[in-house]
Amino acid sequence: MSTALSLLVLAAVLVFAVIRPRGLPELVAALPGAVMVWVLGLVSWRDITRELAALGPTVAFLAAVLMLAHLAEEEGVFDYAGAIAGRLSRGSAGRLLRVVFIIASVVTAALSLDATVVLLTPVVLTAAVRVGVRPRPHVYACGHLANSASLLLPVSNLTNMLAFASSGLTFAQFAGLMALPWLAVIATEYLVVRLFFAADLTGWSQHPILQASAGRRPGFALVVLLGTLAGFVVAEPLGVHPAWAAASGVIVLAAHRIVRRPRAEAAALVRAANLPFCGFVFALGVVVLALRSSGFGGLVDKITPDRANFVGLLAAAAIAAMLANLVNNLPATLMLVPLVAHSPGLTLAVLIGVNVGPNLTYVGSLATLLWRQVLHSRDHPPATREFLRLGAATVPAALLVGVAALWLGLQVSAMW
Repeated sequence: MSTALSLLVLAAVLVFAVIRPRGLPELVAALPGAVMVWVLGLVSWRDITRELAALGPTVAFLAAVLMLAHLAEEEGVFDYAGAIAGRLSRGSAGRLLRVVFIIASVVTAALSLDATVVLLTPVVLTAAVRVGVRPRPHVYACGHLANSASLLLPVSNLTNMLAFASSGLTFAQFAGLMALPWLAVIATEYLVVRLFFAADLTGWSQHPILQASAGRRPGFALVVLLGTLAGFVVAEPLGVHPAWAAASGVIVLAAHRIVRRPRAEAAALVRAANLPFCGFVFALGVVVLALRSSGFGGLVDKITPDRANFVGLLAAAAIAAMLANLVNNLPATLMLVPLVAHSPGLTLAVLIGVNVGPNLTYVGSLATLLWRQVLHSRDHPPATREFLRLGAATVPAALLVGVAALWLGLQVSAMW
């Protein structure tokens, strides 16, 4: 009974998050869901407070990164990147795709997948239209890389943040072990996307390219962003949570803006932090805790491997990918991470699954759903059949090469 009730509440929360009737935030369903599992006795108040305390630093970091991405956009970082991409393409759709892959991979790794979905995708769409090439390959690349290119750093994705604290790894160790899988997955995505959209990528622009100036280089913002990334690496070994480094970057970038327009800029930062979504993460954590404590959690525990050999890593990634497409990657992460926390290798394999797997279906991650909404709002809706076909072509291959690269990295690190 507890399993059925927990699944029902989680399903209701996720369906609401997908549909978002009248544009209402996900928290509107998640908070009552969290209260319900407590009232029904599926989780104790003591366990809830422990879960919220464990999620607190991660959610604070999420809010800080969202504000940082907002400030980067306001400083012109994304417009500048789009203009550079357009100029470097020189009218070639294939060359533009290569540039987009580089920019989207870096943006996703450094500023999180939300920045790629919400801020970079519209810029890439505009750049493709200005260059005069078909935008489909380039916007699909943004959608896929928002998930799969988020493997590199603990700060690249909320799933990474949730797993990082349990992994037992330092920031540098995490990045070192995930660097090779990150590159392998991106290369696989590029090859498949290139083949899949071969007809769209042949030839050159059929009209004169609009050679837009790249405009003012946002040098100060770029320096602050690089400094913030360095702060992530330095802060963690000193026992300082990365949220403080992100908050420092926000303060430096926002200072001159707040001095000019204190009330308006402060309000914009609060909106950028997306507090309703942060609350949604807390509430979702409680709902998933109920499911994890039920028979369903026991079933997942039984099929989750406990050894970090190649077969175990591949099984962990495959289970994570399937679970992400069944219940979304955030619940999948919250459910699986405690089961593999004893093994850094298995934890990283789970992250490959929950980050690459959502490219298979729209419901795999909230970022994919948001990417779809962004394109619909700009009259370039993705075709569902095309999305599913591309996902079927990329996800299995990316999972396999990502896990193989992780296994290789673990072998090398064990030698040292």
